[in-house]
Amino acid sequence: MSHVFHRSLTQGYPTAVKGDGPYLIDAQGRRYLDACGGAAVSCLGHSDAAVIEAIREQVGKVAYAHTSFFTTEPMEALADFLVERAPAGLESVYFVSGGSEAMEAALKLARQYFIEIGQPQRRHLIARRQSYHGNTLGALATGGNAWRRQQFEPLLIDVSHVSPCYAYRGLQPGESPEEMGVRLAHELESEILRLGAENVMAFVAEPVVGATMGAVPAVPGYFKRVREVCDRHGVLLILDEVMCGMGRTGSLFAAEQEGITADLITIAKGLGAGYQPIGATLVSGRIREAIANGSGFFQHGHTYIGHATACAAALAVQTAIQQRDLLPRVRELGEGLQRRLAERFGEHPHIGDIRGRGLFLGLELVADRATQATFEPERKVHARVKQAAMQAGLMCYPMGGTLDGRQGDHILLAPPFILDESHLDEIVDKLDTALRSALAGR
Repeated sequence: MSHVFHRSLTQGYPTAVKGDGPYLIDAQGRRYLDACGGAAVSCLGHSDAAVIEAIREQVGKVAYAHTSFFTTEPMEALADFLVERAPAGLESVYFVSGGSEAMEAALKLARQYFIEIGQPQRRHLIARRQSYHGNTLGALATGGNAWRRQQFEPLLIDVSHVSPCYAYRGLQPGESPEEMGVRLAHELESEILRLGAENVMAFVAEPVVGATMGAVPAVPGYFKRVREVCDRHGVLLILDEVMCGMGRTGSLFAAEQEGITADLITIAKGLGAGYQPIGATLVSGRIREAIANGSGFFQHGHTYIGHATACAAALAVQTAIQQRDLLPRVRELGEGLQRRLAERFGEHPHIGDIRGRGLFLGLELVADRATQATFEPERKVHARVKQAAMQAGLMCYPMGGTLDGRQGDHILLAPPFILDESHLDEIVDKLDTALRSALAGR
């Protein structure tokens, strides 16, 4: 019996012993093409020599220095790198160890900002249904994933949730995508007014929704209207780019493709590409200045924030992405993969939608393509697909509860940025094999 408290205590796991570019290899020598980056993490694959050497070099200098005593060269350099490339107005970086911590920091920064500027009554958060913002209690409360929230509801703060921007199922009859965006922005504004605009702290959203809905981008113009609504009422905009950021959608920050900036942006996953655990919250100049000119101290912190080795690894990852010109490659590979998926599955009777941006793509599974009816949740189709894919030597990221936390299944694909064309064919072929096995006999 393993003494590890694994995610699931009812299943066994193969033992990963080696990485080889986009592949992981288990103790029996089986190779698995990582078509999901674990969880949209491993953007440089699993054996990047430059990143490995940067980690070795940093450990040889100073592995860790507590940030209440010191700053470090890699932390300063990584912050400079990110701010130079961030959307306008984001001027500081608060480093943490992962995505949930980044969201907790963002929520606390938003709250402290309003205290510092003399608006302590602003306490309400608004997010969207079927969003995912992390698994710590504050992040979990903010997210709209009903299944993840359910058993912990008594411990969660009260957060308002408005409709997701989910064109496949959310478009009303006769409505254009742009009209849908206008309607949803009105819905957000109505919720702000219901709560009392003077009481609302922030609106939180993923530019491209990841784990909970499967790479769902917003309709054109939606986020520009959301930004306008927030500005009109003095509400902060927090963009969660933990999964969709750091080049995953083809630009370093997903907000770039929406033509907007934010007051706070959370990043993780692709920031360090899995070589070290790291996340960050990018902070606007006005929030920094309010705290700097007020108490001068952010009342928050964790032991490993700004970890020197983690920052060195992340800087090496981001430098590699830039020097190897991988962002155009993400867009090119993404177009190639989406085209192959459409050719193979575009008329599949049990795939209702293929969507996403860059190397962040989703396929929504349906029992009936014409009616968009879902499979019965009890069948756990997503789990069957994952198991069949692993047997075929493919890692993908299927999830259930796409519609409401209970109904619906989808598959998320988020492969490394280093693939070649043959890997795209391998992904589609192995996914086809997995789907045939998982859906056999329905």
